[in-house]
Amino acid sequence: MPLDAADLRSRLVGPYGQLDVVASTGSTNADLRDATRDRTVLIAEEQTAGQGRRGRGWVSPGGGLYLSVLFRPAAVPAARLPWLTLLAGVALIRTAASVGVEADLKWPNDLLVGDRKAAGVLAEITQDHAVVVGIGLNVAALPPDVEPGVGGLAPTSLEEHAGGPVDRAGVAVTLLTELDRLERLWRDAGGDPVATGLLDEYRAHCGTVGRSVRVELPGGHLAGTARSVEADGTLVLRDDAGKDHVVSAGDVVHLRVR
Repeated sequence: MPLDAADLRSRLVGPYGQLDVVASTGSTNADLRDATRDRTVLIAEEQTAGQGRRGRGWVSPGGGLYLSVLFRPAAVPAARLPWLTLLAGVALIRTAASVGVEADLKWPNDLLVGDRKAAGVLAEITQDHAVVVGIGLNVAALPPDVEPGVGGLAPTSLEEHAGGPVDRAGVAVTLLTELDRLERLWRDAGGDPVATGLLDEYRAHCGTVGRSVRVELPGGHLAGTARSVEADGTLVLRDDAGKDHVVSAGDVVHLRVR
């Protein structure tokens, strides 16, 4: 069933300044880049040009939740804005738990159930200190033709692990409510994830830490053991020679131990 915009507004306008649902659009992130109102939400039933990290396309099979939120945290220093992408990952963890699904995060913000991907996040900082946070979450069971993602990561959905049908509107309300709570807490603290406890919560759910990983970078790759996630959101990777590398962006592939 299509999402009911009026119902969602009645439950969410207050925390959010504006909320719209459209049947189809190219990309909700692209649509919100020029928005002016803080806490504007756009939900699409379908994206025809959805975007992932590093310019990749994002597939939007029916029954998913595809949304973007524009935030204008004017008092947060620019260096702390990238933390919004990790914060969105925490909101996804809480949302999955609300329907009985235990999940974890592949750094920085992919939602995994087991070793399969249920959601991804793309946050983009605009020239005027705003951040568009785009989230694609697989809610209903997926059709069999959805291709694996980066590193051969197979897709999955909340419904496949929840033991029964999942109310997509309820998931939308929970996700946006949790995102609102976390963003306000983070914003009020000047973007400090330590003082708010957000760093500890993120670390508790980050399945990358302690894993053997490969990080794909624009100029090559790094391999080793993920040691920690730092307060600035970076990942610390220790290679086989014992040298630590700080990674601020890249595609992480969890390696299987043979």
